Amino acid sequence: MPRATRASRLTGLLTSVLLLAVTAVACGSSDSGSDASGSGAKGSASTAFPVTIAHKYGSTTIKSEPKRIVTVGLTDQDAVLALGKVPVGTTEWLGGYQGAIGPWAKDKLGSSPAPTVLKDTGTGPQVEKIAALRPDLILAVYSGLTKSQYTNLSKFAPVVAQPKEFNDFGVPWQRQTEVIGQALGTETEAKKLVAGVQGKFAAALEANPGFAKSAAVVATPYEGTFVFGSQDPRSRLLSDLGFALPKDLDKVIGDKFGANISKERLDLLDQGVALWIVPDLTTAVTKLHRDPVYGDLDVVKQGREVFVKETSDYGNAVSLSTVLSIPYVLDRLVPQLAAASDGKPATKVGQPAS
Repeated sequence: MPRATRASRLTGLLTSVLLLAVTAVACGSSDSGSDASGSGAKGSASTAFPVTIAHKYGSTTIKSEPKRIVTVGLTDQDAVLALGKVPVGTTEWLGGYQGAIGPWAKDKLGSSPAPTVLKDTGTGPQVEKIAALRPDLILAVYSGLTKSQYTNLSKFAPVVAQPKEFNDFGVPWQRQTEVIGQALGTETEAKKLVAGVQGKFAAALEANPGFAKSAAVVATPYEGTFVFGSQDPRSRLLSDLGFALPKDLDKVIGDKFGANISKERLDLLDQGVALWIVPDLTTAVTKLHRDPVYGDLDVVKQGREVFVKETSDYGNAVSLSTVLSIPYVLDRLVPQLAAASDGKPATKVGQPAS
């Protein structure tokens, strides 16, 4: 599965032992005497508590301001950092970043130590390692957390799971930021952050009104052709910039964040712009263009493609699509989209300088 993790099992004797060991810090309590609060914020949000947040598996009540936050959601750390707190633990998705914190968010660490990085290798969150961090809040907003995983994690700390009205890994960055703001007692600040980033989208659309007259799609050459659905954050980037998505996209994708499509449905890619997230900018592109079906589409012939290297900082920021990474993305993506959609096949769609 391209750059996303699906988890299914939580087992092991060590897990059970640690669950018992951390019962004293369970279910919303906070350790005010902790010598490692994980907080980079000034002041207190204590007056906002208790707060109850609804999600896919019911609701969770957070009784007091969290001090030791662990993010199981693969991009949740950015919203936590943007709201002035530093998690004690994050979950690695993209790799290569200390604390799982990208360059667009690194300055938010301040003088705090980088979070402990957890991994999900396909069997679910590392419960024993999460327990060892003594969290008083676990965030799984951008996630595919299962009910059993939620139940197990909830034995030693309150867990905010993904919102039920969206696909797994499909929560919009706006909602993600606001939910995490509620959980941290900084709801007003979260709304201000969202408004600020929405202003950047509005400015980009005002400077490029043609975006609203065009359609676009996001794909990656994963096990053939993998197309992202309307609820995926990468597709939401295009929607927030005014682009329409293919009309029958979700009919083909189903209730997932994305899916592989057959050769017969490569017409989904023949839009005003095709945004490709590729492993490299040379051989991967050449291979795509050599495909007799895809290579014959107008989107290719008329130079309406945008290519982003998957493992670059830019590519990672596109995949995350968070309140902190989006401004970084827009500085690079908007000029590419403008070049691709200007109606002039001769216009070259370049790569960002950095």
